[in-house]
Amino acid sequence: MFFKKSAKKPELLMKRNIVLNCSAANKEEAIRRAGQLLFESGYVSEPYIGGMLAREKKLSTCIGNSIAIPHGESEVKKEILSSGLVVMVYPKGIPWDNETVYLVVGIAAIGDEHLEILRNIVEKLDTKEAVESLVQSGNADKIYNLFSGC
Repeated sequence: MFFKKSAKKPELLMKRNIVLNCSAANKEEAIRRAGQLLFESGYVSEPYIGGMLAREKKLSTCIGNSIAIPHGESEVKKEILSSGLVVMVYPKGIPWDNETVYLVVGIAAIGDEHLEILRNIVEKLDTKEAVESLVQSGNADKIYNLFSGC
């Protein structure tokens, strides 16, 4: 299974954290929204959002294939309460460095869990066509099932 559930903490991806038809003027706005959703869902404390923005200034979180995976820099790891992610779909795209991003996956991960999460995202969405199909589906259940391994 892609993500594991635990009785002690929120599940890694909750359906309510898949947001379709988003729009943002720029990548900073998209990062703030993803960070806010991570905060509102109890995965992080509020300072983590600033760490996500700082991380982006140092190194782009656009990984190609129209995907960005914003996350906090190591200095804000202490702000992570539980590993979690949010998925935000931008059908019209967002300019992100030299690419247009349609799928933003905000991540907060304890320890090295982010490596497994990143690996799974890259494996499941390994082409622009796969991302485009997911974005155009407009189907939160399809996104949830892809990320949860159902």
